[in-house]
Amino acid sequence: MAPVRVLLFAGLAEACGARALELDLALPVSAAELRRAAQARHPELAGRVFRVSVNARYAADEDAVPPGAELAFLPPVSGG
Repeated sequence: MAPVRVLLFAGLAEACGARALELDLALPVSAAELRRAAQARHPELAGRVFRVSVNARYAADEDAVPPGAELAFLPPVSGG
């Protein structure tokens, strides 16, 4: 198991009451597995729509999360 830190933004940070989550995961995992693990440990994320960012790039569900990566959960963005 390795400690993984995931940054949270906007409504996700508000829902969790924190700007980041600390998870212990057996790496490597996919972006989808990271999302599921976070939702299992933090039910306030369940049912929320968000993208996984790995090293400042949106990750596809099948993309690997490498050790030491900068990770973030990003809610949908609207603009005008």
